[in-house]
Amino acid sequence: MGTPEFAVPTLDAIHNKYGVRAVVTIPDKPKGRGQKLSASPVKNYAVEKGIEIIQPISMKDLDFAERLKEINPDIIVVVAFRILPKEICSIANIASFNIHGSLLPKYRGAAPINYAILKNEKVSGVTSFILQEKVDTGNILLKKEIYLPYNCTAGDLHDLLMPISADCAVETIDLLLNGNYTPLKQDDTLASPAPKIFRENCKIDFNNKSEYLRCFVNHISPTPGSFTMFNDKILKILRVEVSEIKIEAGTFLIDEQNFYAGTNDFALKLTEIQLEGKSAVKVSDFIRGYRGIKKGSFN
Repeated sequence: MGTPEFAVPTLDAIHNKYGVRAVVTIPDKPKGRGQKLSASPVKNYAVEKGIEIIQPISMKDLDFAERLKEINPDIIVVVAFRILPKEICSIANIASFNIHGSLLPKYRGAAPINYAILKNEKVSGVTSFILQEKVDTGNILLKKEIYLPYNCTAGDLHDLLMPISADCAVETIDLLLNGNYTPLKQDDTLASPAPKIFRENCKIDFNNKSEYLRCFVNHISPTPGSFTMFNDKILKILRVEVSEIKIEAGTFLIDEQNFYAGTNDFALKLTEIQLEGKSAVKVSDFIRGYRGIKKGSFN
């Protein structure tokens, strides 16, 4: 059970080793100017491999539950999907488990990858755990850790975790089939929330220190993307470095090679941006074509 590109390597690894009986994913959605129906990446993979596809509108759909019972699955694997009711989780003969993009109990919720970056974690990873009604609280089966490269964005970490999630899922299935595992209860006192991120929370407040703002930019790059207003247009800031110069917080300075944004201490050196109506570009390319004012305030 899954939807986005993140889930595809896991599906592929499981299918190649065991064979997947069925895939559950979201219904096709209208997309683009023509509002043409578009399938999820997980569905596209299933179509290519000839796997049965189930697309319930609701997880509480009785026909959906009945079809799962007919399939009679030994194991249900969930990666980046919806919250499942107890009635669905309990259909699996052996277990239903989830692959979560953090080292639980840290970062429970919809955006674990983003919050690991925001909190400037040096280590992250994935966790497989037995599904239960309360989200992301089930007993842990397996963890896999990775070290984060410096200045890693959420997009970078997303890509790093995809193959690790696939390995974790296959190893977890091996544990379940062999029966040689002891689920570990999560310590709720160590839990931290990672709720969904909304665009209205993505505007940059330059009255913060540069190191925090570096993490803030990275944790929502490339999407939804941190932003400010520049010459009355939305400017998304996708990658930055902390410089050694200081300029007033909330102001910008553009020279022959650099685009700086002032903070509460050291200025951010912008390295990748996206101006409203344009594609994302490296700042060096932006500067070559820029003819506006070189010093001023973000608005």
